[in-house]
Amino acid sequence: MTFHPQPQGGAAKPWAFPAPERSTLPNGLTVLHCHRPGQQVVAVDMNLDAPLDAEPTGLDGVATIMARALSEGTDKHTAEDFAAELERCGATLDAHADHPGVRVSLEVPASRLAKALGLLADALRAPAFPDGEIERLVRNRLDEIPHEQANPARRAAKELSKELFPAESRMSRPRQGTEETVGRVDAAAVRAFYEAHVRPATATAVVVGDLTGIDLGAVLGDTLGAWTGNTAAPRPVPAVTADDTGRVVIVDRPGAVQTQLLIGRIGSDRHDRVWPAQVLGVYCLGGTLTSRLDRVLREEKGYTYGVRSFGQVLRSASDGTGASLLAISGSVDTASTGPALEDTWKVLRTLAADGLTDAERDTAVQNLVGVAPLKYETAAAVAGTFADQVEQHLPDDYQAQLYARLAETGTVEATAAAVSAFPSDRLVTILVGDASVIEEPVRALGIGEVKVVSG
Repeated sequence: MTFHPQPQGGAAKPWAFPAPERSTLPNGLTVLHCHRPGQQVVAVDMNLDAPLDAEPTGLDGVATIMARALSEGTDKHTAEDFAAELERCGATLDAHADHPGVRVSLEVPASRLAKALGLLADALRAPAFPDGEIERLVRNRLDEIPHEQANPARRAAKELSKELFPAESRMSRPRQGTEETVGRVDAAAVRAFYEAHVRPATATAVVVGDLTGIDLGAVLGDTLGAWTGNTAAPRPVPAVTADDTGRVVIVDRPGAVQTQLLIGRIGSDRHDRVWPAQVLGVYCLGGTLTSRLDRVLREEKGYTYGVRSFGQVLRSASDGTGASLLAISGSVDTASTGPALEDTWKVLRTLAADGLTDAERDTAVQNLVGVAPLKYETAAAVAGTFADQVEQHLPDDYQAQLYARLAETGTVEATAAAVSAFPSDRLVTILVGDASVIEEPVRALGIGEVKVVSG
């Protein structure tokens, strides 16, 4: 019997987050592209400067309907034909609206990129917005709202936004609109919003994938380059104001067997120099199954299947006037609501008094930095991160620099950032559950004024 030599592992190759190349088309469209050999499914992300705070008064949700309607027909294709053409390309097209703007995402095999970009260009250049399709999308959105209201996690998020931000702020209201505002949306409103805010001069296209043999400049010129539109003066961005005075809001759900917890406050955006330390500290607190909150609430006490802490950018600005949401989220059985909150506050106070351990810091760095190559295996993941950076007015090398800064952040810095992120006396706590059972034990904790609202 002949044995072949055992294969030997090669030298480890250093990994770094890829860097894009930046250019501008004659029509003003900004383009970031990144060649990723072997990624035969190309990802294209479009950032459109159509933010939620630009929605007309009383028409919250028009940006969402417009985003969904972009794939519902063009001047060349009916809605059915457009869907069929995408399918022939093996492509998927999705769009959604959020506070910073509208994001349109396309994935397609590299061999069919030109055809798919032509369809995307048609959707952006000349969407049909037919009355019947807009009416259908409005009905669909109205059907979704009661389901979201019934979902404890979505209901908690809605109440937290309402509590944190003043009523006149768009951030205080549901991102996709309410039954009242969505019901007012029609094709004329959608087209008016499109014409006011969607143009190449204020848009950015991100293209990531294996571009071998593709003359990307020519393909973009023939497709997205044919999109025309006038320029626009910079739109004033309203300041973000919030009130995170410590208090508790119970959204009453009589008979609920679980309580949904959402504990939050407002924080700075990713331009703040403390952001890397905050990412690390918040991860140590509740970023994974081995984090401190989970060890106490899940493993030691058995209150929950899991509790997470996180930071989520709401709107970012280069002058530092943006904002993020810092939150702790999870669910517990109804009877354990009071004890679970009490232990959560104990974890926060112990963190402030004793700090994180070096072992916690090292594990967090390993998890955040060490697994990054796996996180960015697909072109879509890389394109989405580049699009986030564009949306948040960050430099093109931000993500690459972030990993280096995370690795350099010490335990003391991470502790200080986590304590600053979740001060025990300035947290707004939303509880979706049975008020008749949980109100009294929650009041006894003394973590803030308690009020009960209808579920």
